[in-house]
Amino acid sequence: MSTGSFILLGSFVALLVFKFPITFSLFLSSIITATYLKIPLMSIVQRLVSGVHSFSLLAIPFFILSGEIMSQGGISRRLVHFSNALVGQIRGGLAQVNIIASMLFGGISGSAVADVSSIGAMLIPMMVKDGYDTDFSVAVTVTSSLESLIIPPSHNLIIFAMAAGGGVSVGKLFLGGIVPGIGLGILLMIPTAIISVKRNYPKMERMAFKEIVKVALDAFFGLMTIIIIIGGVISGIFTATESAAVATVYAFIITFFVYREIPIRQMGSILNNVLRTLAMVMSLIAAASSFGYLMAYLRIPQMVTNALLTVTTNRVALLLLINLMLLILGTIMDMAPLIIITTPILYPVVVDYLGMDPVQFGIMLILNLAIGLTTPPVGSALLVGCSIGRVSIEQATKAIVPFYLVMVIALLFVTFVPQITLFLPSLLS
Repeated sequence: MSTGSFILLGSFVALLVFKFPITFSLFLSSIITATYLKIPLMSIVQRLVSGVHSFSLLAIPFFILSGEIMSQGGISRRLVHFSNALVGQIRGGLAQVNIIASMLFGGISGSAVADVSSIGAMLIPMMVKDGYDTDFSVAVTVTSSLESLIIPPSHNLIIFAMAAGGGVSVGKLFLGGIVPGIGLGILLMIPTAIISVKRNYPKMERMAFKEIVKVALDAFFGLMTIIIIIGGVISGIFTATESAAVATVYAFIITFFVYREIPIRQMGSILNNVLRTLAMVMSLIAAASSFGYLMAYLRIPQMVTNALLTVTTNRVALLLLINLMLLILGTIMDMAPLIIITTPILYPVVVDYLGMDPVQFGIMLILNLAIGLTTPPVGSALLVGCSIGRVSIEQATKAIVPFYLVMVIALLFVTFVPQITLFLPSLLS
């Protein structure tokens, strides 16, 4: 490893150890390395600006805003009731409702933390009141929230497309995430059902047909958001960015003029929440862009490629090694910076050398890092779930163990069965 590479990576790790925010760690390590390499600091500033100067990134604020509007406007409650009409009558039905609701809400929010905060704040107390163990309730809520990171619209898929240097379209990534996201939800329902039967958790009364129709009609306008986003991209009517803007306008109209559960003055609070989230995401993307520029300048991706190939040239072994590395990294760092840092490093290995389709690689990468959100010490979804359920991280982590096994199985399917990810993109391209 060259001295410049050691300074870049070493200073970044050192700053993290001293608990600097990730954005500042990326930026300061870039400044230190550029100074050592005698690269003009103006070049680093230009990379900061160019990192967020992308039309595709406009989709991120729109998706965050539409998700926030509908989260506060009562849509999550309606999706829970609709899910209850579908699966609530089976043993452990409320836990299955949790998974289905997360699957539907993921098609609106695109955020695991938003999913846990909204669905979890409603369902965790309901499950505990109905006789479910608190740690189990938190485990189901936290793990099912990962569906929202794969099922479109996921702003993490947009970040991956940007980090991949334009080598993959956001629309194809959205299509590629539908089957794995739904498949993950179905797999999570298996240990949920087994544990529910074993512990004799309750099942809810079967709804009358008239009540099911009423609940479905009540949830109709919220479900239409998913159709607008996904259907618009699939049909070619909208790009991903345009669908985000249309979804935001639609969410605003439905929330404030159809459901009317919150007053229009609450829009100020919604915009404040969105601005805080957006500031963190965009500053992170900007700082990571300068860091990525220096990694490319120092040829770190090529060094990593050569290092991995010295370990093994077997395709299966390499993919397992990369998955293991990503799983470990996901436990110690948040998702967005890892996407931006690891994508340019691993893209040459996985796509160019191993021949994996960029869409499949993107879903594999996101699913790997998503599992980290449920894993201590940094897992943000886990921390939010524990806070809502008022259980310790140790209790929740122990309860998640059966679900970890299922999530790893889903990851292996995505890694080694390309058709799971590529079926819809190839069918509808």
